Amino acid sequence: MNFTQLALVFLGGGIGASMRWLLSVAAVRLIGTAFPAGTFAVNLIGCFLMGLVVEYWSCRLGLSENLRLFLTTGLLGGFTTFSSFALEAVLLGERGALALSVFYALGSLVLGLSAVVGGIALARAIAG
Repeated sequence: MNFTQLALVFLGGGIGASMRWLLSVAAVRLIGTAFPAGTFAVNLIGCFLMGLVVEYWSCRLGLSENLRLFLTTGLLGGFTTFSSFALEAVLLGERGALALSVFYALGSLVLGLSAVVGGIALARAIAG
């Protein structure tokens, strides 16, 4: 394990999570709580930026491994893990593993929602 890379991911993750929180607070103040606009915006912005960083800066300009880790795994990973999920699903498809890409996307959605429901049910059962 490279301590410098760990520190860059840690720092980027903290900045990204703080940015997510600030955007979510602003969305609640501007729009209210009827729709999770902050999370929705964060996910879309994060996905766009993930595509931009990976394709343009990393692939085209040769971004260093340390800077790529800071921006993708750290900053954007802390901002939204949805962007990492979306990138991985697209990359599976681009590698010709379309069925695996669809399985990953649908499985993540269905099983993720089911896991939340299961966690809520367990917590409610324990709490009475």
